[in-house]
Amino acid sequence: MQISRRAQRVAPFYAMEFAKKAGELEAQGHHVIRLNIGEPDFGAPPAFLEAARELTDGRPLTYTDALGTPELRAAIAEFYAAHFGARVTPAQVAVTSGASAALLLACAALVDPGDGVLIGDPSYPCNRQFAESFGAEVTLVPTTPATRFQLSPALVEEAWTDSIRGAIIASPSNPTGTSASLADLVEMCRAIAGRGGWTIVDEIYLGLADPGADGHPPRSVLSTDDRGVHANTVVINSFSKYFGLTGWRLGWAILPEDVVEVAERLAQNFYVCPPTPAQLAALACFTPESLAVSEDRRREFANRRRLVLDGLERIGLRVPVEPDGAFYVYVDISSTGLDSGQFCDRALTEAHVVLTPGKDFGVDTAADHVRLSYAASTADLEDAIDRLGTFVKELAG
Repeated sequence: MQISRRAQRVAPFYAMEFAKKAGELEAQGHHVIRLNIGEPDFGAPPAFLEAARELTDGRPLTYTDALGTPELRAAIAEFYAAHFGARVTPAQVAVTSGASAALLLACAALVDPGDGVLIGDPSYPCNRQFAESFGAEVTLVPTTPATRFQLSPALVEEAWTDSIRGAIIASPSNPTGTSASLADLVEMCRAIAGRGGWTIVDEIYLGLADPGADGHPPRSVLSTDDRGVHANTVVINSFSKYFGLTGWRLGWAILPEDVVEVAERLAQNFYVCPPTPAQLAALACFTPESLAVSEDRRREFANRRRLVLDGLERIGLRVPVEPDGAFYVYVDISSTGLDSGQFCDRALTEAHVVLTPGKDFGVDTAADHVRLSYAASTADLEDAIDRLGTFVKELAG
């Protein structure tokens, strides 16, 4: 069978490849600590699970509107206003089958073959894979610790050419766990809009970012009153990370008004509607009880981050920029004399700790960085740091 050129160009997702290798070791009886996948270990909030159980009483679970139920779209709009300071209408909210489907809709609506798209390096691989699948010519813009591994207004200005049509920016970022400042985000979106371009802002980990000095959660890029930003920016988010609903496959996009009808037609044809049971149960995520649970978990992730950062420093592995959100640490392993693929291979086979090599996330830092996910129990994290310490010591001779 002849495979499409599009499919042949898609690179492997090494985080998942290492997960398969870990499974083989576990089948042999080894205790493998998985720090490669960004999946919270808490699961869904109790109120969500109770609502999901009630939905299995035999009632019909029929299709919903392609962009989700009116009740859930309204709840997401209210959450964005109360939590992230962004005033959006329920009509602008598109509920999707995970944030991946939100990115699918956005790229399908905005990208034509040959369009240039800017993405920071390092960055989440699927963002560029989606854009390239619709024919984009992606430019990976190298970032450094000086910009917290984030795109900046100066980097966007320097990389912009006449062929560029838009940018995809994640804050906080996967794999680095670092955020761009709100001022920089707004400035980049404003400048891109001024050039007639669009910006997709990935806020999937915004709920897990550190609060500001006033104790309030960080603000969405849509918290600005700038009309150009609102008219030319798509925000995507997910129930998977802050709410812990990874397997339920539910996310959302907040769309400019003139993109809503286009996105609805695309959703109708791509997947009909998001999963009905997940949508109905997800209303329970926005109760005071569930929001308190999610905030407790965010604070626990911050505690785990401190444990991991202190542990990595103790065993001699450098973290160039401390993360301020998500649940990732981007670790410089150049001092070990191994490249990232070798380091991850040997850490798995010798220490039975699964990490993700930098080659998943770009080019510029691919060889000398690995990603560690601290979405694991404190006990596993402590054990993993000890194992990695022994492994690094043995490498040094």
